Amino acid sequence: MISYIIRRLFILPVILFGVSLLIFSMIMMLGPYQRLSTYITDPAQLKGVDDVEQLIAKYGLDDPWYEQYGRWISGVAQGDFGWSESAGAPVTTAIANRFPATIELALLSLIPVIFGGIILGVISAVHHNKLIDHIIRIFAVIGWSFPSFVFGLLVLMIFYGVLGWLPPGRLSNWATEIVRSAEFANYTGMYILDGLLNFNFAVVLDAIRHMIAPVITISILWWAFILRITRSNMLETLKKDYIRTARAKGLADNIVVYKHAVRNALIPVVTVAGQMILGLAGGLVIVESIFNIRGLGQFMATSAQQLDYPGVLGGALYFGLLLILINLFVDVSYAVIDPRIRLE
Repeated sequence: MISYIIRRLFILPVILFGVSLLIFSMIMMLGPYQRLSTYITDPAQLKGVDDVEQLIAKYGLDDPWYEQYGRWISGVAQGDFGWSESAGAPVTTAIANRFPATIELALLSLIPVIFGGIILGVISAVHHNKLIDHIIRIFAVIGWSFPSFVFGLLVLMIFYGVLGWLPPGRLSNWATEIVRSAEFANYTGMYILDGLLNFNFAVVLDAIRHMIAPVITISILWWAFILRITRSNMLETLKKDYIRTARAKGLADNIVVYKHAVRNALIPVVTVAGQMILGLAGGLVIVESIFNIRGLGQFMATSAQQLDYPGVLGGALYFGLLLILINLFVDVSYAVIDPRIRLE
């Protein structure tokens, strides 16, 4: 397995090179005047037509494509993705500022989504066509059929609008003042973890309170999906000959189900979970917008709406890198779950 991971890491630069070429080809589809927005940080720089032409010549936006690619990839290697007009900051700064919020939400959602979906799916399959199976299946159909924006608005309306328990945003005003103060050290930008590291448990509890509603929204929707995949694979696995043989030998049902059947049924679930992790780590536009979380999803949506080309292209490169790393994680997970799989 170690040799496989090393080989994949060596291939990583080649894949990133291909991704960079693809993204650069998207850039070249834009005209020089549109690409000039990457370098403009102040509208005062564009006082007249002559200024525009001078800036195009200055940044070589009418040079051959290979010269432009060399300059662009050199800037990307140094973390220069251009200026994001929608964020009012360099693209790298905009992504770095929003990354902790998205990752915090993703990490808090992963555990209940994956383990909750798998556990419910296994229970449903083991008690096939019994009352608990029917209840779980109804729950799955309702959860998967519910549009995320409708469910998110319902959660916000009930738990904040009516009960006043779970407010939107990431922190209350008083907690925001503490986090921005000189006494509070921001190690990661994830308020729950930073609150623990600063031993400020009031901030931790406030951050958790603000995260509960979006985590519930994400969990209900993804639970239903993971549950259905797990149930269907478990039902198929429980019909295999080796499961019948294990039961014929007198093995306890718990050992047959959890030691033999579950591990074999999890391979498709891991594939789906990898795509789910990509979606969570890339930012959830609807959930972040409803609960006013300044994450990557909200940034990408705003960039697209305002035709902020540097922001969109910087986000695309981030997604490309994320996809490569998650695919590596999924491939390695196959061998961990099922020892019969050899990564050679």
